[in-house]
Amino acid sequence: MKMKRFVALAAAAAMSVSALAGCSSSSTAASGSAAAGSSASGDKVVKIGVFEPSTGDSASGGKKETLGMQYANAETPTVEIGGETYTVELVYADNGSSTDKAPSAAAELVSQGVSLVLGSYGSGVSIAGGPVFDDAGLAAVGVTCTNPNVTAGNDYYYRICFLDPFQGTVLANFAKDKFDAKVAYCLGETGNEYDQGLIAYFTQAFEAAGGTVVTASFPTNNSDFSTYLNQAKNEGADVIFTPVSIAYATQIIQQAAALGIDAAFLGSDTLDDNMVLAAAEGTDVQLYVSTFYQEGGSPEFDEGVKAYINENAEAMTNNGGNDTIAAVTAMGYDAYYVALEALKAAGSTDPAAVKAALAGVTYDGVSGHIAFDEEGDAIRDTAYIKHSTNTGAWELETQQTVAQ
Repeated sequence: MKMKRFVALAAAAAMSVSALAGCSSSSTAASGSAAAGSSASGDKVVKIGVFEPSTGDSASGGKKETLGMQYANAETPTVEIGGETYTVELVYADNGSSTDKAPSAAAELVSQGVSLVLGSYGSGVSIAGGPVFDDAGLAAVGVTCTNPNVTAGNDYYYRICFLDPFQGTVLANFAKDKFDAKVAYCLGETGNEYDQGLIAYFTQAFEAAGGTVVTASFPTNNSDFSTYLNQAKNEGADVIFTPVSIAYATQIIQQAAALGIDAAFLGSDTLDDNMVLAAAEGTDVQLYVSTFYQEGGSPEFDEGVKAYINENAEAMTNNGGNDTIAAVTAMGYDAYYVALEALKAAGSTDPAAVKAALAGVTYDGVSGHIAFDEEGDAIRDTAYIKHSTNTGAWELETQQTVAQ
């Protein structure tokens, strides 16, 4: 695909200050409830909802995912709909990384009159907010919410990422191929649908390949993982699979380093975060994660988003204090352009028309080709596996597929 080059960076960065600030508040939107309206200057405006966590355990990932949308919006702030030019306004609602808060955040976006929604980082909040979008007839495009239940039974939820049955199988195969692993120790949060779902898919694939799985769960708000890590060591685990939140992952990695755990850690897409990198920095921990994008996949995108981050202090803060590109940022970027394609195909800002057009949208993004199947899920067959260098950087290990 021909990438859109990021120009007038300083001007775009200045435009983004208010948008980035909006990530820390519950919403930022023009007044009125129509799906499209006019700005103070008289320009036509179309609103895209951003359903992401800016607080709670998943805030780091949510902010990075939102950053990709904001960069794309700064790069392409208008869209042609039905022969007219509309300014695209991002409208924010913080779901708080919580299934309890997600429905009210979803309802807030519905009340703001958005034409469609992007998000969320985190499958649990996406599942919790989904019925609200379904009831309102408002299409939502999941960005990195990988649990199958996000789209199952919800005609209005789509997604552009691979799913957990695929991801779990990829990681199980990688454990066998890379480490000739015979015993895997799986650790997740009790009651967390994302963690437990991925562990189930990993277990199924690993055991089918002849491996043994030992599973443990920790309670919410746990901070001492030494018992679990020592159990993994005593069980002779070759790998430790822990598809947990960023907040838990940093603690697990730091405590594993202190205990001298030799087994390799396997993480899902949630561990692809520079806070987790920082936890591994200077340690001997072996950390591998599956994810959606790795720097170098699109040099033009890499150059543009790094410049955007470095020109804007708020963007730098939301990216964790450096310009390392998270895969969720690339996915947020792609999701924004998928939304524009849906608006153009609909020829209207009406949510019903946008939803009707969305199913047929295809787009060649920085993360690969995007198209939807009948369930609204992305048709994806490849994951990136990368490892921490323990010097504050990721390094691509391999691209892994699952035979169909």
